[in-house]
Formats: sequence, structure tokens, C-alpha cells
Amino acid sequence: MKIAIIGGGIGGLTTALALQKNNLDVTIYESASEIKPVGAGIIMANNAMQVFDKLGIRHKIGDAGHKISNIKITDPQLKTLSNVQLNKFESKYGVHNVAIHRGDLQLILAAEIGFKNIHLSKRLAKIEKNENYKLTFEDGTIANADVIIGADGIKSAVRNQILNIGTLRDSGQKCWRGVADLDWATKYNHQAHEAWGKGRRFGFVRINDQKVYWYAVVNENLVKNPNNLLELFTDFNADVARMISETPKENIFVSDIIDLEPISKWQKDRVCLIGDAAHATTPNMGQGACQAIEDAYVLGKLFGEGKTVEEVFIQYENLRMKKAHYIVNTSAIIGKVSHYENALAVWLRNTLLKSTPNSVNEKQMEKVFDIDY
Repeated sequence: MKIAIIGGGIGGLTTALALQKNNLDVTIYESASEIKPVGAGIIMANNAMQVFDKLGIRHKIGDAGHKISNIKITDPQLKTLSNVQLNKFESKYGVHNVAIHRGDLQLILAAEIGFKNIHLSKRLAKIEKNENYKLTFEDGTIANADVIIGADGIKSAVRNQILNIGTLRDSGQKCWRGVADLDWATKYNHQAHEAWGKGRRFGFVRINDQKVYWYAVVNENLVKNPNNLLELFTDFNADVARMISETPKENIFVSDIIDLEPISKWQKDRVCLIGDAAHATTPNMGQGACQAIEDAYVLGKLFGEGKTVEEVFIQYENLRMKKAHYIVNTSAIIGKVSHYENALAVWLRNTLLKSTPNSVNEKQMEKVFDIDY
């Protein structure tokens, strides 16, 4: 049985590894011309690290990244509004949240799978179903597969061709992401910070011994000049402006924040969707890639139970959809609340954050970190 995974991002790579552990024949088709350490940072939350532990690569990821033991939401001056300690979950599940460069994570996964199983510069053009599936790529090459897994992102060609569903939603927010060598930022080690202001927020985390990953999210109506991010954060703590100004321009990426309106079907026959192709979320819970990694885990687990492909895909959809949609919907709400512009609404929000008991935050974390399927 030949399995084609369309897309070599974190979700596609992890799925390939999970299926290889079951001795399945997997080939990845990736549209990019090379797998290299580009992009920004990412936090692999406890749920994702549990999966990597089961796949035998937790220590490689931990060594390449930076352990995160608490998550702080602050006001613009970095005064704490909420501080979630993760030691309870570290003890319970035996893993830590890890912040890492996205490119470093992809290279670890690709090396584990074997580069010979990854075909680059393969952008999918057409899927045709005969006794199996015929894949035609934009470069004119053709491949055949018995099974297709669409891991090709929010604008998934697999989803559009096989299921013909999916509405993209614009959040009305822009996001800048940057990575810089900031040796002075060691005081923030092992912490993830997110500072909430009026219609804007700024988050940052160390991703290895040298580098800090930061992101800035701003309501579009407040953006006058996308090339002058600094002017939008002049009323934030001086360290925020310093992080932005000390980041080389070529290391800053800007994008719109969009998600996928939840869809009720992720599979058809011997084709299924994972990750952003199935349930793209806004980044407000730090769970986009983590949910794709859970998809990979569940698919690997089900294939390991000796079920047919059709049984695996139906059960995968049933097991994963509720949680994935919870993440999408909750993340969208957080995106709105964290971007209030009205002064009274901001004061009420911050007061509520400060008065929320730790037990409430921990209960939400437990819901996210639990991967008992």
C-alpha cells in the first residue's frame, strides 16, 4: 500500500514518521524546493511533546530548543496579568513545552523520516481516482498512490479537489514574526510572554541559546504603515521596541491572520485531511501545529490496530474533530478579547485576567494537553 502525503510541513512530516513506525510505505510531496531552516519560532506544547516522546524524538527536539515552564499574559509594560506555571503538567506527563525554530524542527523530522522519502518542488495540480489515485504535479510529473493524506495547509488543494468545501475567515488582524540574536534577553529564559494592549499585542520567547522569537499582532484598522511596526508599540515596555529594532529586516515576516471555518467532513474513501487542511486555527492558543501533530498520532495509533484505511479515516475524524474545533473556536474568541480597543473593555478584560483562579487556567490547559484517545 502506497501512501502519499501532500505537504511537508510539521504536520505532514510527523504523520509520515507516525506511519513509518507502523512499517507503512510513505512518500511526501512538498511544493517547496528545499527543506531549510527558514521562518520563525514555534512552541511545541505539552500535547505535541507527548507525541514526540512516543515517536522517540523528544530529546532531539528538546536539545535543539528551549524549555518553557511558565506562560505569562501581561499588560504593555510587561506587568503580569496571568501566570500559568506548567510544572504540574511536566510532572504528570513527563515532558516540557519546548520553544524551537520552526526550520530546526522540520529538519529534525525530515532527517528522521529520511530525505529520500521526501520529493521536493512537487506542487499538486490534479487528483484523479481510478483503481488507485493518480497525482499530477505542476511540473508535469505523475505519481500513483493507494492512499492520500492532505497536509497541504489552509488553502489545501486536496480539500478543494476531493471535498470541495472550506471557507476561509479573515480575523481583521495582521501578524509580524521575527527571530533575532538577543543575548541581553536571558532574563526571560524559560518563559513565554504575551503583552496585551489596545488592539495590539506582542509575544516573545527564547527558542535556543542565541535566538529569541517574537510576534506582533495588530488590528488592521490601526496599521498605517506595515513597514513601520515600531511606531505601533511605542507605548509598550522598552524591551519590546528593542526586540523589534534589533531584528534584521530580512528576518521579519508579515501575514494576515486567517482561519478555516469548521468543516464537518475530513475524509472521503481513501483520502483524508490533517492539520490546517482540516482545521486551520488562528495562532492565539499556540496550537496550530500541535493539533496537526495530534492528528498524526491518532492516525498512527489507528493504523497500528490493523484497521482498513476507510475505518482508520472515519475513526480518526470521529476522535479528533471535537477537540480540533474547540481549539479553532476558542482561539478565535481569544483573538477578539485580546484586541479590544475600548478603554473600559480593556480594563474589564485585564481585571478578569488578574482575578481568574489558577485552577481555571489549569483546567483549560488540561483539556488541551490531554491526548488520551
